[in-house]
Amino acid sequence: MAQLTWIPRALGVATAVYGAAVTARPTLMAKPTGLVNAAGSPSRGVAVLTRSIGVRDVATGLAMALAPAGAPLRAAIAVRVVSDLADAVGFGTGLPGADARRNSALVAGGWAALCGLSALAAGS
Repeated sequence: MAQLTWIPRALGVATAVYGAAVTARPTLMAKPTGLVNAAGSPSRGVAVLTRSIGVRDVATGLAMALAPAGAPLRAAIAVRVVSDLADAVGFGTGLPGADARRNSALVAGGWAALCGLSALAAGS
C-alpha cells in the first residue's frame, strides 16, 4: 500500500494549510465556534489560543506530509487523530452554543476518523 501514502500526505497538507490560515486569521475558527463578540471578532485571548491551535495544526499536518512511510507516518497520523479527538471533546462540550458544540464536534470527529482511516495507507 506504499503507493497510497499520498492519502495521509494530502490530509496532512490540507491540515497544514488550514492551520496556517487560522494562524493568520483566527476569525476563521473563532466565528464558527461562536467565540466572537457582537462585532464578529474574537477577543485577544481567543485569538491567542486559536493561533496556538493553528500552529499545532501546521506542525502535525507537516509531520503527516513529510514523515517517511510506515511507522513514522503512522505516528504522525496518531498525533493528528489525538489532537482532533481532543478538539471534538473540548469544543463539543465547552463551546457556548449548542449548534457550535455539535458542529465543531462533528467536524473534528470526522477529521479524526478520516485521518485515522488514512493510516491504512501509511505504507510499511
